[in-house]
Amino acid sequence: MIDSKDREIMTIIQDNARIAAAEIARQVGMAHSAVFERIKKLEEKGIVRGYSASIEPHALGLGLLAFILVKSTGECEAVGRALADIPGVQEVHHIAGDDDYLVKIRTAGPEALGKILREDFKSVPGLRGTRTTVVLDTIKETTRLPVARAAAAAEA
Repeated sequence: MIDSKDREIMTIIQDNARIAAAEIARQVGMAHSAVFERIKKLEEKGIVRGYSASIEPHALGLGLLAFILVKSTGECEAVGRALADIPGVQEVHHIAGDDDYLVKIRTAGPEALGKILREDFKSVPGLRGTRTTVVLDTIKETTRLPVARAAAAAEA
């Protein structure tokens, strides 16, 4: 069970995954050892899945962001796994509706995207078709979850 202290800790580590447990303890008003144990339990339960750095894609020459809707012939699970293995693919979501998957990909530009679609996507067995949307500008992009809002909704 996740309590209010766990939610406070998760909110803090979402803001800064490199923050010291002693600083988290100071912010939530708990002992360092208690915070360390809570974080360890959240990790063991798979609630905190890992820690990562957010890297500016343009600094790596990955200035084009695209979303690709994918239709498959029915072997969805295998198609999804194959899509996830394509370099540059950041997310693969099995979706409801006319399409089977929504894929998020970053590439150097339109030529690189075209090559990936022609070579990598077309070689996926069971892939029937794609529709691509190129992002012109990103207004918001985050991996943060609304911890406090989720707790409020669960209590209602």
